Amino acid sequence: MSSTAINHTLEHSGHAHDEHAHHQSFLTKYIFSTDHKMIAKQFLITGIIMAVIGMFLSILFRIQLGWPDQSFPLLETFLGKWAEGGRIKPDFYLSLVTIHGTIMVFFVLTAGLSGTFSNLLIPLQLGARDMASPLVNMLSYWFFFTACVIMMGSFFTETGPASAGWTIYPPLSALPKAISGSGIGMTLWLISMVFFIASSLMGALNYISTILNMRTKGMDLWKMPLTIWALFLTAILGTLSFPVLVAGVVLLIFDRSFGTSFYLSDLVVQGQILPQQGGSPILFQHLFWFLGHPEVYIVIMPALGITSEVIATNSRKPIFGYHAMVYSLIGITVLSFIVWGHHMFVTGMSPFLGGVFMITTLIIAVPSAVKTFNYLATLWRGNIRFTPAMLFAIGLVSFFISGGLTGIFLGNAALDINLHDTYFVVAHFHLVMGSAAICGMLSGVYHWFPKMFGRMMDEKLGYLHFWFTFIGAYLVFFPMHFMGLDGVPRRYYAFTEFEFMKEWLTVNTFISWAAIISALGQVAFLWNFFHSIFYGKRATQNPWQSNTLEWTTPVEHLHGNWPGEIPTVYRWPYDYSKPGSPVDFIPQTIPFSETMSSNFSHDFEGNPEAERIQLEWQKNDEAERLAEDKV
Repeated sequence: MSSTAINHTLEHSGHAHDEHAHHQSFLTKYIFSTDHKMIAKQFLITGIIMAVIGMFLSILFRIQLGWPDQSFPLLETFLGKWAEGGRIKPDFYLSLVTIHGTIMVFFVLTAGLSGTFSNLLIPLQLGARDMASPLVNMLSYWFFFTACVIMMGSFFTETGPASAGWTIYPPLSALPKAISGSGIGMTLWLISMVFFIASSLMGALNYISTILNMRTKGMDLWKMPLTIWALFLTAILGTLSFPVLVAGVVLLIFDRSFGTSFYLSDLVVQGQILPQQGGSPILFQHLFWFLGHPEVYIVIMPALGITSEVIATNSRKPIFGYHAMVYSLIGITVLSFIVWGHHMFVTGMSPFLGGVFMITTLIIAVPSAVKTFNYLATLWRGNIRFTPAMLFAIGLVSFFISGGLTGIFLGNAALDINLHDTYFVVAHFHLVMGSAAICGMLSGVYHWFPKMFGRMMDEKLGYLHFWFTFIGAYLVFFPMHFMGLDGVPRRYYAFTEFEFMKEWLTVNTFISWAAIISALGQVAFLWNFFHSIFYGKRATQNPWQSNTLEWTTPVEHLHGNWPGEIPTVYRWPYDYSKPGSPVDFIPQTIPFSETMSSNFSHDFEGNPEAERIQLEWQKNDEAERLAEDKV
C-alpha cells in the first residue's frame, strides 16, 4: 500500500475521529488514547517522574559517599530498616546504585527521550495523520508504564530491590541467595525489563513502518529533518539489539529458577560447593554488551537529532553538511554493533580480539566528530537566538565533546585496563551519555512544548534551569576523572577503609554538595513545566519561525493533525537566511515557484522541468535589469 493511499485512508478516518471527538470519555482521550500526540505526552510525563525518582536515589547514595561516617536520622524515618541508625546499609546502597542506573538509562533516556519525540515528531514532521498502528502505539506506552511499576514495586519487597549493578552481571544476578538484592527484587528487575523491551520493540517497529510508508507527497528521504533520520536509525538499532538482551535475560531466569548453568561454574557460597558447572559469566557480558553499546547510541542519537533541529532553527542558518550528518548517523548505527568488546578488555579476551575492538571503537569516533564539527560550523557566525532550547542544545555539544574525548582514553585497551571500574568510567559516560542526552531531551522539551501543550514555557526560569544543570553537571562529574586516574573504584560504599582513598573524601563531599544543589535547580524546570501546561502564555502557530511541517498544524490539537488536506512538501527543512529571500525562513510547504529570487540550481535535485523554469525566470529577470539600467 503506497504512502499516499495510506495517508488518504487515514485522512478520512482522522476527520471521522475529529467529528466525534466530543464523544470521547476521559479514559479514551487521556488514558487509553491512540493519538500519537497524547501518547508522546504520556511518555514525557512518565519519563519526568522516573527521572525525579532516579535523581532522588542518586542524592541518597551521594549523601553516603559525601559523609560516610555521619548519621542522618531523617534517612531512617524515610527508609526504615534500610537505614537503621541514620546510615544507609551497604546492601541497600548497592540497590540504590543499581536502580538509579536502570531508571536513567532505560526508563528516562531510552523510553522518555525516544518514546516522547518519536511519537510527537514522526507523524507531524513527515505529514502523517498518525502512526502506522495507533493501537500498538498505545500498547507500547502501557507496557512501558507496567515496567516502571514493577521496577518501583521491588522497593517494597522484604529483601529489597535488585543490587547487582545496572549491568546485572552473574553470579550476583544468577544466584537468588548470593546477597539480599539477588532475591525477589532481582526477579522483578528481570520481569520489568522484559516488559520494557516489549514496549521498545513495539514502538520501534511502529516508527520504522511510519517513516518508510506514510510520508506525505514530496517528502522523500532527503527532505526529512535530521530529527527523523536520528529517530529512524535509533528504532533500527533497538529492533536489532534489544532481542539479544531478552535472550540473555531468559537464560538468566533459567539459571535462577530451573537449575541450568549457562552463566554459572565452580562456585562456593558460605563454604558449600554449588552443583553448577560448565557455564561462563563472560557469556552474559557478551550478550548484555551486544545490546549495551548500541544502547548508548539509542540514548544519544535522538538527542543529536533534536540538537540539529534546534541549532539550525535558532542560528537562522541551514544545518552545515546535511548529507554528512545523515551519513555520520548511519555510520554510528553500523559501527555501534561491532564495538561492544571494549567493555570487556579486562575479561581476558585475546589481545588480537582486543585490538580489533579497540580499532572499531576509535573509528566510531570519526562520525561523532563529524557531527560535532557540523554543529560548530552551523553555530559559526549565525544570528543566534539564545532560547532555553538553544542553550541546552549548545550544552549537549559541550558535553559531547568533553565526554567524548575521555572515550578515546577508554577505547584504548592499554589505558582501559587501568581505568576500568574506576570513577573515570563513571565520569565519562555521565558526561557523554547522561548529561549530553539529558540536555538534548530538555532542549526538545523547551522547543516543542508549544506544539505539545499549546502554551509557552517561562524563558527566565528556563535560563535559571540551564545554568544550574550545566554548571552542576560539570562540578559533579569533572572531578571524578581525577579520582579515577588515582585508581578510586566505582560502586564502593565508603572510602574510609583505604588510606590512599581518604584524600578524596573532601572531593566526595564537594561532589555531593554540587549534586544536591544541581538537583534543587531541577525544581525550576518542574515548576515551569507543570505550571506552563495550565497557565503559560498561549502559543502562536509557529513561535520559532521554523520550516518543518509540525508548525503548519493548528495550535489546538485534533486527532488527524491537519483539518484539511495534508500539506505537500517541496524543499528540504533548512532553508534559513537564504540569499535573495525577503524573509529568513522558507517553510517546506512553499513551492519553488514562489521563491524564484532565492532558488539555486541544486535545490531542484535534477528535476529538469523545474530547472528549465528557473533558468527562464533568471534570463527574464536579467533582461529586465538590463532594461532598467539603460533607462
